[in-house]
Amino acid sequence: MLEARDVTFRYGAGPVLYDGFSMQVAPGERVHLSAPSGAGKTTLCRLLAGYEVPQAGSILVDGAPLPLRGVCPVQLIGQHPERMLDPRMRMRDSLAEAGAADAGLIARLGIREAWMSRFPHELSGGELQRFCIARALMAEPSYLVADEISTMLDAITQARIWRVIVEEAQRRGCGIVFTTHTGALAERIATRTIAL
Repeated sequence: MLEARDVTFRYGAGPVLYDGFSMQVAPGERVHLSAPSGAGKTTLCRLLAGYEVPQAGSILVDGAPLPLRGVCPVQLIGQHPERMLDPRMRMRDSLAEAGAADAGLIARLGIREAWMSRFPHELSGGELQRFCIARALMAEPSYLVADEISTMLDAITQARIWRVIVEEAQRRGCGIVFTTHTGALAERIATRTIAL
């Protein structure tokens, strides 16, 4: 179970975004976070994956806090893949950081061998996002948090990429928390929606 328990969070002296907020995601669930732009969906995604720390409350996986070191059981795929990758590392090395290469997964995500020797700045946003998705899945997460991950992809590619993610999550019993502004995509993927 991935759980936000009584979470309170704000950036610096800014407004409180969450005040005593709680939610739970069971293994295998696909939970859509629904809210208008600017309502704090990205912040919640970052909290759930340990990229931000709440001022009060806690984020727990199976009753335990997220680890401070090592591979996190919650993997975040952000909406800006260029910020998630080391600009000095070739793509092959970025993948290797996540674990043993899964050639089948890499092929199903449409990652080309020619991209492997390139640096992030040499690829498009959509190409980089495929690597970020592969990295997150190769880390064998218990939960995947996907924040607007397919906005830079055309509709056909978006559907194909999400099909791979859902199939992999089902095979692994992995829970998914995701945000999207595409209503049809949310309806197709979500097993449950949380309105923030």
